[in-house]
Amino acid sequence: MIAENIQRIMKSMPASVTVLAAAKTRSVQMVQEAYQAGIRHVGHNYVQEAAAMIPVVPEKLCWHMIGHLQRNKSRQALGLFDMIDSIDSQRLADELEKQAASLGRNVPVMIEVNIGEEEAKSGVQPDRAFQLAQYIRGLSRLKLVGIMTMGPLSGDPENSRAYFKRTARIYEEIKRIQPDMEYLSMGMSHDYRVAVEEGATLVRLGTAIFGERPTKN
Repeated sequence: MIAENIQRIMKSMPASVTVLAAAKTRSVQMVQEAYQAGIRHVGHNYVQEAAAMIPVVPEKLCWHMIGHLQRNKSRQALGLFDMIDSIDSQRLADELEKQAASLGRNVPVMIEVNIGEEEAKSGVQPDRAFQLAQYIRGLSRLKLVGIMTMGPLSGDPENSRAYFKRTARIYEEIKRIQPDMEYLSMGMSHDYRVAVEEGATLVRLGTAIFGERPTKN
């Protein structure tokens, strides 16, 4: 099933779009199946869950931290993930810079933008994204490679379109000062087709790849 899902998604997707498998609550075996079907980028939301998975997956994958990262988990996250996609403040950027320097690492990062300005979601406010991008550009260990956002969770993917359009404008604005930035990460299983139409270069898919999560009793 996983291989068939990935094959169908890849066929419908421009070659320029990277498909990231969102592995929250999924098993090592499922991630390995995704790898065998062509997935090379995997995202995780939680440091603790990732710490149990990443060391036991032998395949060479690019691991992305896609969930909210607490500053006190920065060092552990850098020991696990290849990329941090969810920077939402100067304070987190500073902590990652400090820990990356002590580990001797240069780290590709993305800014998470709370495009809907929703209180329940993490991410920098849209009108502060450019300022945060300028700040990260001044750090020596972090390399800004993109921005990430999440559309509203609703039954209609079209509800995400206006948010994705606005995020794409922010991306283009930041790209003027960071021209080699490559990732516009937006779109999940319910709205990734709309995201691609609006310029996404990376989509984060869980259910579309792995199927529905089992319901907890």
